[in-house]
Amino acid sequence: MTELASAAPSFESLYRRFAPAVVGYLTANGVDDPEAVMQEVFISVLPRIGKISGGEDGARTLLFSIAHARVVDHHRHRVRVAPTVEYAPELDHRFTGSAEEEVVGKSSDESALAILSSLRDDQREVILLRVVADLPLNQVAKVMGKSVGSVKQLQRRALLALGDHPGIAKGVLR
Repeated sequence: MTELASAAPSFESLYRRFAPAVVGYLTANGVDDPEAVMQEVFISVLPRIGKISGGEDGARTLLFSIAHARVVDHHRHRVRVAPTVEYAPELDHRFTGSAEEEVVGKSSDESALAILSSLRDDQREVILLRVVADLPLNQVAKVMGKSVGSVKQLQRRALLALGDHPGIAKGVLR
């Protein structure tokens, strides 16, 4: 048995000497990811490396004590966590719209934006504030820094312009 001397070489020698045995121990005890748990074991040992007494035997005892604790933790966690189940599409009753529905919805949004872009900036702003934000005339006037009369006029002109737009069915705006 060799005496463990300095921190860095000792950790390296511990890792090289015992890592395969720790992985084997974890694997034999049914740990799902033994490589990852082995890394956790050695990370737990690293801060204690200078305080290990008993040489290689003391280090082995410490490593396998920590590995054993990780096995117990693993099995306790496995009991508490619900088991995973393979996805079965025939049992999934959730509904998501079809790609066609998505495209139609998106294209109608794009059409609306294209139609609104045909308006002057101030007219578009009035329509958005009145229709989308659902603000009354006096609040639209306040937001835009205009009089109620000028907002009414902008709205009237915007609606007339929209009525003349080829993408809007006649009779929809009244």
